[in-house]
Amino acid sequence: MNTAAHDATAIAQRYIAVWNETDAARRAALIEAGWTANARYVDPMAQASGHEQISALVGVVHQRYPGFRFNLLGKADAHGDHLRFSWTLGPSGAEDLIQGTDFVRLDAGKLSSVTGFLDKVPVGA
Repeated sequence: MNTAAHDATAIAQRYIAVWNETDAARRAALIEAGWTANARYVDPMAQASGHEQISALVGVVHQRYPGFRFNLLGKADAHGDHLRFSWTLGPSGAEDLIQGTDFVRLDAGKLSSVTGFLDKVPVGA
């Protein structure tokens, strides 16, 4: 049962929009609007704290995987101030190569912490 007061899908879509934004200034504005000032991000390959580090991490992903796009996979789900959703990453217009699941904690509707898990990663990625 979903007892969330938050719109999990809308929050997850805004999160994905950050990861797809290649322009640093527009990405910074998206992060400012949707993340707390002291937000933290961690996954098996990286970690970042605060808006600048999170934006820089996204920039590194764009450098490593140019032309790749993130997409939501399935339905985002929320319970209170916690969200979970899965995503895919792959070349624009081609089959997705990487999949993951993120768990989010919100503070006043903004992302305060994200813990990411990689569910499918091809060798060499």
